[in-house]
Amino acid sequence: MPAALRRAAEQHGDTDAIADYATTPDDPGSVHITYRELAEQAEQVTRALIAAGIETGDTVAIWGHNIREWVVAATGIHGAGGVVVPLNTRFKGFEAYDVLTRSHAKLLFTVEEFLGNRYLDMLAEEADGRPLPPIVLLRGAAVDGTMAWADFLASGAGVAPEDAQARAASVAPTDLSDILFTSGTTGRSKGVMVTHEQTTRVFTTWANTVGLEAGDRMLLVNPFFHSFGYKAGICACILVGVTIVPEPAFDVDRVLARIESERITAFPGPPTVYLSILNHPDRSRHDLSSLRLAVTGAAAVPVEMIERMRNELNFETILTAYGLTESTGTITICRPDDDAETISHTSGRAIEGVEVRIVDNDGAEVPPGDPGEIVCRGYNVMVGYLDNPEATAEAIDADGWLHTGDIGVMDERGYVQITDRTKDMFIIGGNNAYPAEIENFLLGHPGIAQAAVVGMADERMGEVGVAFVIPRAGATLDPDEVIAWSRQKMANYKVPRQVIVVDSLPTNPSGKILKFELRDRLTGIDRP
Repeated sequence: MPAALRRAAEQHGDTDAIADYATTPDDPGSVHITYRELAEQAEQVTRALIAAGIETGDTVAIWGHNIREWVVAATGIHGAGGVVVPLNTRFKGFEAYDVLTRSHAKLLFTVEEFLGNRYLDMLAEEADGRPLPPIVLLRGAAVDGTMAWADFLASGAGVAPEDAQARAASVAPTDLSDILFTSGTTGRSKGVMVTHEQTTRVFTTWANTVGLEAGDRMLLVNPFFHSFGYKAGICACILVGVTIVPEPAFDVDRVLARIESERITAFPGPPTVYLSILNHPDRSRHDLSSLRLAVTGAAAVPVEMIERMRNELNFETILTAYGLTESTGTITICRPDDDAETISHTSGRAIEGVEVRIVDNDGAEVPPGDPGEIVCRGYNVMVGYLDNPEATAEAIDADGWLHTGDIGVMDERGYVQITDRTKDMFIIGGNNAYPAEIENFLLGHPGIAQAAVVGMADERMGEVGVAFVIPRAGATLDPDEVIAWSRQKMANYKVPRQVIVVDSLPTNPSGKILKFELRDRLTGIDRP
């Protein structure tokens, strides 16, 4: 990625790399940074990191929303040979401290507050005197022993630019570029390790496949901590020479105004984003004629939505894609000339250089049209899970196939349709939610003896969580209180939208909870 940024500065030096709000979305001003300026600012960060003792291979965390400083920090970390560890903006203190500790983060870039979450307070409360890495505030004045962004940049003045340039030039394709933590069915997050070569190759292929072009202007509502916003957003833009337009949080009015004022051409996002825009009463008041390219996925994509996006939002190209954090974010993509039915009903076919199969329980490939587990093999498969060889061996078999845990069918053309999940994960508004992790949190409630979480279809969010809970002896559970308690303990997208108090949970002879029976209770379908 440092080489990609150098090339972008050389080839697209006067092109906007970032177009950001001046300070907040309520501020009418804006800040535009060219690719030449981004390279210069990234080098400042690299110099400051070197001054702070960051060595090649050290991990540096970023906990903040979509702002230009996030991009500058990430590119500077890469330039220092560091490994970027993004933290989910919805994390609570326990979740953030856990990732910081297990990733051995040497430094944390963060903000003081976002969407009501006061990060510094939550971290301090969770750490409770235990050590924290040095903290740099991306915006605002320094507080509580932290360092302000401007002061951090100034701290690198003693490091020669040539030393920073040499460090960036020494970054090898096989060096780790980042560790993205993704929850698993065991209930504890796992750190997915990916190299620079994997990142640059996958998202050069991604950009070429979807038709992203130099000079495009991409509005990024997808959070930077997620591979969609970070890799398909920041990294793809740098690789091609596209302007990054960060949007901190999705707000239809702001997004419509931003598309018009910044002449947005590329706008990736989950279906919920497009549906919200299509159904907004003031949409017609904005000039959306600049829109050209949409890439979506992570939930069902109705054919009607695709047709409306073309007819009412002016998109020329609309594509769906599929991938996991463990696959460097991408496995399959539709192609620009695919029809609406293909885009709606499938997640495309394998990206160039990657093999995809549908296999049975024994690992044998099944015929086209038959369901089975989706597996992939190629340059996109992660290095492995951080400090977790057992989980790595479970995910990647001896022949190098990544087992996705998703069930699908493949047609004769190689296009994949996802039909179910062997894992219980559900997707809410584009965020992966893992029942085992949520259940572990719920068991911390003083009145809950057992908990089982399943996903339920939701018109707006795609899916939402529903928790079936058994009270502890002598306890009385109030569903509303459990939900309120959950909001204090876990990221918002993990919080069950409904809590159902039960006397028992259905199990098989070995004691495993039968989740399909719980789903059937929600839908009213009786399984024979």
